[in-house]
Amino acid sequence: MTRPFTLFTGQWIDLPFEEVARLAGSWGYDGLEIACSGDHLDASRWDDEAYVASRREILERNGLQVWAISNHLHGQAVCDDPIDFRHEAIVRPRVWGDGEPEGVRQRAAAELMDTARMARALGVDTVVGFTGSSIWQYVAQFPPVPESVIEAGYRDFADRWNPIMDVFDELGVRFAHEVHPSEIAYDHWSTQRTLEAIGHRAAFGLNWDPSHMVWQGIDPVGFISDFADRIYHVDCKDTRMRMGDGRNGILSSHLPWGHPRRGWDFVSAGRGDVAWGDAFRTLTAIGYSGPISIEWEDAGMDRLQGAPEALAALRRFEFEPSSTRFDAAFSSDRDG
Repeated sequence: MTRPFTLFTGQWIDLPFEEVARLAGSWGYDGLEIACSGDHLDASRWDDEAYVASRREILERNGLQVWAISNHLHGQAVCDDPIDFRHEAIVRPRVWGDGEPEGVRQRAAAELMDTARMARALGVDTVVGFTGSSIWQYVAQFPPVPESVIEAGYRDFADRWNPIMDVFDELGVRFAHEVHPSEIAYDHWSTQRTLEAIGHRAAFGLNWDPSHMVWQGIDPVGFISDFADRIYHVDCKDTRMRMGDGRNGILSSHLPWGHPRRGWDFVSAGRGDVAWGDAFRTLTAIGYSGPISIEWEDAGMDRLQGAPEALAALRRFEFEPSSTRFDAAFSSDRDG
């Protein structure tokens, strides 16, 4: 199965969109997963035909296409509690406004609706992103947290995201939530509960990124099988576990990215502990035919080396499944 390989632009926001497109095209990428950040893509300009055409022209000039866009940063602000200085640093000034928390959440939700409109304007049917969570702060479950508080958190998610998904439905666009710590769905069971909370509506699916599962001790390949009908997009980022003879844990220890005392770190795809061969075979088995988007992130490797290397490493696993019917072949051999 031949699927397109794209580069997620979220880690390249410091560069102009045109420069990222030039680099990706020169490295052999098929397209970009465009982040609604920096000058890469402004969702609020979805009805500006000249602006949308300019994004397409840049892609085409560099031999690239687009199958998905993303808005992780504004999605994060839809449900988060508290809303604070962290959000001011990641959302656009028009979304932050005066910083009043509920106002930020409402404007972030409107930004996600505009992102669906931008997707449709670009001819794209998938938006990737985060949801935020009002209950992530209770993940340690101590001091003790009543179940009623957790239930309220899932209701809050559904109340805030159902109106957003209504717009997605109207436009024929899907949302692929990236299962990730600090989100409403961050592991297997929280994903199951999230889908239940939103009524398993078809517009809401999942972005499979194995890196966050590996460091939590979750089987990312099994996750594909368990949620086969909800895998709407794939981001490829690798993780290396480095437990340091039992000294390092799976949390961050309040250490910066790349610090050797952390129990894990993101590394260039193909250099960590993700079973990419098994993952690609399983994606093929469930019939996933969408883009394979490389989310390059490695504190120990220059991205100009890492991004093309990751593309080459993962393309090795993109092969056509066997056309041989082994069961029939074995049966014939036994009969003979």
